[in-house]
Amino acid sequence: MTVTEKVSYIRGLAEGLELDADKKEVKVIHAIIDLLDDLAKSTTEVEDTVTNVAGQLDEVDEDLGSLERVIYGVNDDDEEEENDEDEDEDDYYEVTCPNCHETICLSQDIVEDGQMKCPNCGELLEFEVADDEDCDSDDDDCGCGCGCCDEDNGEKE
Repeated sequence: MTVTEKVSYIRGLAEGLELDADKKEVKVIHAIIDLLDDLAKSTTEVEDTVTNVAGQLDEVDEDLGSLERVIYGVNDDDEEEENDEDEDEDDYYEVTCPNCHETICLSQDIVEDGQMKCPNCGELLEFEVADDEDCDSDDDDCGCGCGCCDEDNGEKE
């Protein structure tokens, strides 16, 4: 039974009592039943609206999923793999400015550029990038600055 049907049932019960319509108590009962009827109709309208909006939201969600697949080339199965790849792609380095001693986080691209101004004090910071692959030395203390010596000795910074 819906709320509207229940209110109609209560209205029928009240009319079946054949109460004197001129009494104050009966007027209050009829007013309460009318109020219940209005509330039931409003509730039904709200439920219909919510159902309609939920359907529209589902359609928008499906359309958005289609657009994501077209624009980003993402399949539902690929989303986990993509999240794993994103973690590997972002290499950041912490550098301390020798002038103001502020710690700055830099991306791989900025480090590869070789220099930048400190955002705090304006000091020109220069970076020297050395690849482990560039080092030809098998010596544990080659002194090339590539970091291979530290890695081999377990002293990675």
